[in-house]
Amino acid sequence: MRVLVNRTVGIRSFSVQFGAGCTKSLPIIEFIKNKEKNAIEDEIKPIKGKPDTSNQPLREMSDTSNQMLQEWFDSNYQWSQEMSDTSSPSLHGIEISDTSNQPLPYGTHRTHPKSIPECKHPCGDLLLDGGSRGGYIDICVPLQEASFVGDWEAAKKILDNNSQLDLLGYGISEDKETALHIAASSGNIKFIEHLVDQMTKQQLALQDVNGFTALCFATAIGNVNVVKTMVKKYSQLLTICDDSGRLPIYMAAKFGRHDMVVYLYGKYKSMADNVWTVDHIHKVFLRCIKADLFGTYCALKILDDNKEIGFPEKECAQKVLYILARKTYAFEDVKSWKDSFTWVRPAIRKSLARKLLEKIWKNILKRSSYEITHILRGPEATDEEATCPYQTLFVAAEMGNVNFLVELIRGYPDISYEKNNEEHTIFHIAVSHRHESVYNLLYEMGSVHHILTSFKDENDNNMLHLAGMKANSPFKDVSGAAFQMQRELLWFKEVDSRVPPYCRDKKNKDGRTPFQLFTENHKDMVSEGEKWMKETANQCMVVAALITTVVFSAAFTFPGGYDQSNGLPMFLIDGPFITFVILDAISLILSSSSILMFLSILTSRYAQEDFRVALPKKLMIGLTTLFLSIITMMVTFSVSFFVLYRNKLISIPIIISVGAVVPIFLYMKLQFPLLVDVYRSTYGSRYLFRPKKRVLFYRN
Repeated sequence: MRVLVNRTVGIRSFSVQFGAGCTKSLPIIEFIKNKEKNAIEDEIKPIKGKPDTSNQPLREMSDTSNQMLQEWFDSNYQWSQEMSDTSSPSLHGIEISDTSNQPLPYGTHRTHPKSIPECKHPCGDLLLDGGSRGGYIDICVPLQEASFVGDWEAAKKILDNNSQLDLLGYGISEDKETALHIAASSGNIKFIEHLVDQMTKQQLALQDVNGFTALCFATAIGNVNVVKTMVKKYSQLLTICDDSGRLPIYMAAKFGRHDMVVYLYGKYKSMADNVWTVDHIHKVFLRCIKADLFGTYCALKILDDNKEIGFPEKECAQKVLYILARKTYAFEDVKSWKDSFTWVRPAIRKSLARKLLEKIWKNILKRSSYEITHILRGPEATDEEATCPYQTLFVAAEMGNVNFLVELIRGYPDISYEKNNEEHTIFHIAVSHRHESVYNLLYEMGSVHHILTSFKDENDNNMLHLAGMKANSPFKDVSGAAFQMQRELLWFKEVDSRVPPYCRDKKNKDGRTPFQLFTENHKDMVSEGEKWMKETANQCMVVAALITTVVFSAAFTFPGGYDQSNGLPMFLIDGPFITFVILDAISLILSSSSILMFLSILTSRYAQEDFRVALPKKLMIGLTTLFLSIITMMVTFSVSFFVLYRNKLISIPIIISVGAVVPIFLYMKLQFPLLVDVYRSTYGSRYLFRPKKRVLFYRN
C-alpha cells in the first residue's frame, strides 16, 4: 500500500492505493481523529481551521512511511485547532482524490500565495459548493448587493440563515473582499456600524488579494466617520500595510482626501517609530504633493514636523521638486479681497505650493553643490539621453512654471546659465514653448541677457532660430489660425530685438537664417489663417448686409405714416420720433462701415506681415461696428413702438423693449468673446513682453 498526499491552496486530500488499479480516498479528518489506516468513509466532512498555505509537492510514501504521515497530520491538526481560536473560521471543501494534476472546476483556480504571516486573507472556497457556483450565487451575490446599498435587514437575514458559516469572515467576491470591504467602499455608516459590532478584531483585519483591509477602502472614499468606527473597535487596523507595504493613510492621500489625511496624520504622528517610519513618511508626503494636498495640515505639516530628521532625504527631495516643477497651476498666486486693505485692488497671497517649495529649497541649499545637482537631475529615466543635470529646472521651463523657477534662481542664481543636452538654457526653452512669463525673466538679468541670448545649440540654432520654428506648445488663449500666426510674428519680432545683431543673419547647420526658417515653417499657418479670416469676414458681412437693408428701408417707412396734405411724417415734431430717425441713421452708417471693413479683409493680399497688425485691426473694426449696428437697430425697433403707443397701451412698447434686449445678449454671449480675443491679440499683445513688475530678485 502506498499513500499519495496532495496539498493545494485551501484543499488537503490524499488517496490510499492498495494495489494496481485499486485506489480509495480517505477523509482527512477521520484519519486524524481515529488514527486508523482503514477508517474510510464515503461522505465528505469539512475541516475547521486555518488553510494550509505552504506549497508541498506531491509525495509518494511506502508502507514504512505511514507512521510519519500519521504524526505529521496529528501535529497539523493540533496547530489548526489552536489557530481557530485566534483567527476567523476558515472552512474548506475536501477533494477526495489526488487533485494535483486534474483541472479545477469552473470558477476556481489554483494559486500559490505569498507566505506572509501578516497578511490575513478570508476564506471563500466553501461558497463554491464543491465545484459549482451555487453557494456563490445564492449567498455571496445577495450579500454583496446588500452590503453595497446598505440594506442591513437583507444582510442580517443572509447572515442568520448561514450562521454555521460565519460569513463575516469570508471573502464574498473574486478578490476575497469581505462584506465589510464592500460596505466600506459605499460608505453607508449605519450599515457599517452594525457589521463592526458583530465582527471580531481578527475579522476586521482581514485583507483582500491585494492586502487591503476594509479600513483602506474607507480611507480611499474619504468617509472619516466610517474610519472612526473601525478604529474605535480595533485601533491596530491603522498599522496594517497592504502587499506593497503602504499604510491606510497612503490611500487617503492618493485619492486627495484632505480631511481624511488630516485625521489619520494626527493618529500616526503619535505612534512609535517602528510603525510611522521615515519610509512611510516619504511615501505619504509624495502622495500629498501629487494630489495637491499642500495645506498646513498636510504636506506643509509633515515637512514642519520632521525637520529634525533631515526630511526630506535626497531621493525624496529629488522626486518632490520634479513633481512640483510640473504643477504650474499650483504656483499661481492667489488673489483675495478678504486679505486686502483696499477695495480697489485685491491682495495677492503666495500659493501653498510656493510656500512648500520655499521651505524645501531652503533645506536643499544647505547641502553640497554635488548633492544639489543630483537632486535637480530629477528621477532617472529609462532613456539615458532623456536625463541631464538640472533636468527638473528644464521641465519647469517647458511647463511655464515661472514661480517655481523664480524660487530656485533666487536661492541659486548660477543655475540660470545651465544647459540641457541640446545646449539650451531655460530661456531658449521658454522661446521654443512660447512661455512669455519665463522669457520675461531675461529683462531682470541685466547685461547678462546679451550672453544668454547669443548661445547656440548643437545644431547652431540661436534663440532667433528657435523663434522661427513652430511653437512646441499651442497658444491656449488665442482663437483662430490668423491670431496664432499673429502671435508667432510677435514672438519673432520680440526675440529679434533682444538677440545681438550678428545673430539675425547667422545660419544654422542646415544653412538657414532665422527669417528663412520662420518663412518655411509657417507657410501652412499663413494659408490656414487666410482661410479662417475669409470665412469669418464672409459670415459677418452677410449679417451686416441684412442690417443695412432693414434700417435703410425703415428710413422711408416712418411709424404713423405721412400727412397727406403736406407729405411730412405724422410725428415729425415728437421726441421719440426724432430719436427713431437718429438711431436708424446711426445703424445704417455702422452696418455700412462694417461691410466695407469685411470687404477689405476679403481683398487683402495676405502677406506674412499682414497678420501682425493690418488684418487683425480690420477684423476688430468690422466686428465692433457690426456689434454697435445691431444694438442701434434693436433700439430703433423699440423706439418705433413708443412712437405709436405713447398715449395708450404704454405697456406694449415696454414689453417689446425688454424682448429686444435678447438678441443683444445672445450676440455678446456668442460673438463678443471673439471681439475680446481680437482686441487682446492686437493691442494687448504689447504687454506680453517687458513686464512692469520685477519678480526675480524682489520679494512680494
